[in-house]
Amino acid sequence: MALISLEDLDGLDDEQLDDDITDNPEPMEEDDRLLAHWQAVASTHQVSVPQEMTGPIQEMTRNSQQREPLPFTPVSCHEKMGEVLYEERVYHAGHWASVTSGEDLYEQSISMAFMKLMRFICKENSAGRYLGMTVPVVSHVHMMEDGNTFEKDVQTSIFLPAEFQNNPPQPYDPNITIVHREPIRIVARPFFGTTTEETVGHQINQLWEIVGVTDNLRRDDYMVAVYENPGVPRRRNEIWFIRRNL
Repeated sequence: MALISLEDLDGLDDEQLDDDITDNPEPMEEDDRLLAHWQAVASTHQVSVPQEMTGPIQEMTRNSQQREPLPFTPVSCHEKMGEVLYEERVYHAGHWASVTSGEDLYEQSISMAFMKLMRFICKENSAGRYLGMTVPVVSHVHMMEDGNTFEKDVQTSIFLPAEFQNNPPQPYDPNITIVHREPIRIVARPFFGTTTEETVGHQINQLWEIVGVTDNLRRDDYMVAVYENPGVPRRRNEIWFIRRNL
C-alpha cells in the first residue's frame, strides 16, 4: 500500500502539522503544503496526486495514530537464532473494501487503488463520515503461468473497522467493492523497506527457500501486507503465502 497509501500518515502529525490543523486550519497555505508533500512523494513512483486528494490527506493525517489491527488467531511462530523466519496465523472472516487496479507498475497500481480507498474512508461513503483505518493494508498479487511474473491487475484492500462489520457503508465510487471474505490461514514473513514488484518478488523467493516445496501453499496467489509509514527507512511489511486449507 502501498507506496503512497501510508506515505505520510505517521510522520506528519508531529513533524509537519501543527495542532492548529484541527482547531484553526489555515485553508490555502496548510492545504497546499500537505498536498505538495504528497505529490513529491508520489512522483518518485510515477504517480500524480490530484488537488481533490487534499481533504482525504488532511483527514488521514489527523487520524494517523488511530489504526485498528486486523483480528487474527496465531497458529505458530518459527524462529532461528532469535530471528522470526515466519509465522502462521488465521485471519478472521469479515468485510473488506477492495479496489482492483492494472497500471504499468505494481507500485502504481497499489498507489492508485489506495487513493480511491482513502476517499472512501474519508466520507465518500453512505455513512457520510470518516470510517477509521485498519492495518495492514493488503494487496493481492496473482502470478502468470510462468510463476515468476505478476499479472497486471492487483487488488488492494482494507478490512473495515469493527464498528462497520455488521452494516458496511457503501462506497460512492463504483470501482470500490465491499466483499465478505471467509477466514484464511497464511504464512507470513516480515521484511523491511520498499514494496515494489522487484522487492516483493525477491521476498517470495526467499520464503519459498525457507518453507520448502509443499502442495498446501498456493503458488498462484500471494499477499503483501503494509503496516508502517513508507517514509520510515526500515518500515515493516510482510509477504503472505496462502494455505489451501485452514
